[in-house]
Amino acid sequence: MERATPTGFERTFDDDEIIVSKTDLQGRITYANHIFMRVSGFTEDELLGKPHNLIRHPEMPRCVFKLLWDTIDAGNEIFAYVNNLCKNGDHYWVLAHVTPSFDNFGNIIGYHSSRRVPERTAVAKVKALYQTLKCIEDSSSDWRIGMQNATDALVSRLEEAGIQYDEYVFAL
Repeated sequence: MERATPTGFERTFDDDEIIVSKTDLQGRITYANHIFMRVSGFTEDELLGKPHNLIRHPEMPRCVFKLLWDTIDAGNEIFAYVNNLCKNGDHYWVLAHVTPSFDNFGNIIGYHSSRRVPERTAVAKVKALYQTLKCIEDSSSDWRIGMQNATDALVSRLEEAGIQYDEYVFAL
């Protein structure tokens, strides 16, 4: 499925709503609740079995997702602000809480994400950081090198502030 061109129009959802999805170990969607489908504009058939990055907005820096995947692959939870792309090109911001799912033996068997309406002031602040990181990524002709450079810049910024990414997210 080809990604839509961003329209610049932001969709919202209610404060009491939670967007939920589950994925397998490879990040393919195994569950999407009705709120996810309504906000994103995708049907269940269009989502199930597809990579979750189907909704990744092109303005999102890859290094944020690298941090996210490194964290959950290590068995830890993470909170992150994420800008998602709708089927028609609209977008919606979320505060995502992503956790690994475990079997009875402690093995990771998938991932679960609950996404809430973010604070608008936090979105404004995180947009500035994400624009900086995206510029770093785009400055390299090799996306892998660009992502690593942006990851290094993000880690350095967090180390200078003496905080972890989750602490940064909640400090916004």
